[in-house]
Amino acid sequence: MKDRCRSGAHAVCEGLRREGVRTLFGHPGGAILPLYDVLHQDPELRHVLVRHEQAAAHAADGYARATGKVGVCLATSGPGALNLITGLATAAMDSVPVVAITGQVPTHVMGTDAFQESDILGMTIPITKHGFLVSSAEEVPEVMAEAFRVARTGRPGPVLVDLPKDVQTGRSLSNPHPVSIPGGATPCDLPPQVEEAVASVARLLNEAERPVLMVGRGVVLSDTAAVLRELAERHRLPVVTTLLGLDAFPRSHSLSLGMPGMHGSARANRAIQEADVIVGLGLRFDDRVTGPVSSFAPSARIALFEVDPAAVGRTIQPHVSVLGDLATTLPALTPQLRARVPETWWRRLEGWSRDAAPRATEGEAPPPWSPPGSTRLPTGREATRALAGIIDETGAQVATDVGQHQMWIAQELEEGAPGSHLTSGGLGTMGFALPAALGAALGRPDRSTWVVAGDGGFQMTLQELATVVEMEVPLRIAVVNNGYLGMVRQWQELFFEGRYSASRLVGPDLAALGRAYGIPSHTVTRAEELAGALRWAHAAPGPALLDIRVAPEENVYPMVPPGASIGDLVESPAGGQPVPAGGP
Repeated sequence: MKDRCRSGAHAVCEGLRREGVRTLFGHPGGAILPLYDVLHQDPELRHVLVRHEQAAAHAADGYARATGKVGVCLATSGPGALNLITGLATAAMDSVPVVAITGQVPTHVMGTDAFQESDILGMTIPITKHGFLVSSAEEVPEVMAEAFRVARTGRPGPVLVDLPKDVQTGRSLSNPHPVSIPGGATPCDLPPQVEEAVASVARLLNEAERPVLMVGRGVVLSDTAAVLRELAERHRLPVVTTLLGLDAFPRSHSLSLGMPGMHGSARANRAIQEADVIVGLGLRFDDRVTGPVSSFAPSARIALFEVDPAAVGRTIQPHVSVLGDLATTLPALTPQLRARVPETWWRRLEGWSRDAAPRATEGEAPPPWSPPGSTRLPTGREATRALAGIIDETGAQVATDVGQHQMWIAQELEEGAPGSHLTSGGLGTMGFALPAALGAALGRPDRSTWVVAGDGGFQMTLQELATVVEMEVPLRIAVVNNGYLGMVRQWQELFFEGRYSASRLVGPDLAALGRAYGIPSHTVTRAEELAGALRWAHAAPGPALLDIRVAPEENVYPMVPPGASIGDLVESPAGGQPVPAGGP
């Protein structure tokens, strides 16, 4: 009986191992110390000590995006748990499976404003798929199994497990056999109503003269990138990829139209506006993609493949909706298609630019921002184009932060395997890149990992450089440093008459800071230094940091003015300044 009588904390670790967890991210504190004491004795579970709990959530998020597994983060009660909230909201908006385990004050003092008590369960209801407040140690095995099931099935997302301290120390019968909880995707025939919906989509595409496929993160989550490629190539269907779907279909492919929306390509945006049929695959028609709903795709009949019924019609009301996992619904579409896209539509599409900025072609001089022998600061476009080039060339994964550099990288990446482009899309969380890349690198050590951040976002979580060094994670870190909150400054220039209110940054010497953490670091101040600096960082045996100083007042184009139709994008500064039309 002695071997079968275990504590709740032991049951948590047993549940983690049963779910295949080997790496978790966290920060200890009083209310979760019983669990940490058991972790200390468990050789199968690798704990990564972050320096701030928000980074634990982002690292678990990055781990999940890169591996396709559930990420796990830990925090203590009160402020520790509350510091997870931004990271959990980030995961929820982007459909990332994360299980967050928080300590809680003992059950007998809950509700008394005890030291470091907070109702983390109540506070996270809007930003998690589900939450559990475990009331006894006996519940732990079933709760752990259910938490992972909920996190990974349907539309993935974060789940909270709140563990009072006395539940962690309480006695629980060990459970040597897996807990059987019904649920999860299994191969099966499609329900008749789903079969009919798929047939309706096939009819729309077979009759279409100007079709477009709009691809989101759902294709990555469902592991259907290969199915999508076969579908597009067989029928020569144009493909638009959202910010979170960039790694579902390479931009280098001849059928790719690029990214749509506020900073999307002319080809993608204008194709959407002239399409007669749009088929959305695993996306939620975000407002930054659609612009005003009333002017989005005015001539198109829209079909949507979606796993979450609650997401259907939230912004765009589709003519046909196919409910179910893309892994089962998308393969059912391909055999029913017979038509190929008319050449007249492709000639129209190819008349619009797919690039955000000019590219040199064979025999032409380089673009004017990169003359040979230059002694000036590189531009942000030049820096991110060079970064995207080495990321594509080496098959690396990249985590970007939020702002101008994020859009430039999204516009410039040409390749990328599913799960290799990590960014905060829905919530737009500054500080995401460094800890997310830490998690991704630990989850996929077979891939080289780059961090691309702005100087604003980088300073929000740069304390995790200590974690990078401690864990010996060979991150390549590039800070695109323009001395501003770049996107804020851009909006202030264009829509607030150039009043730069609280957007100028006076920051530290980031290379000196990197060296203080023990990371070899280099400052780039000339365009001609870029290529060599990137090769140096790529070849570094451990972490390396580049502080890339770029032109301070550069804007991201193309750009759709706020409130305007996505077809009314401004392709360059010479195309005219956007006209203010509402707020950000």
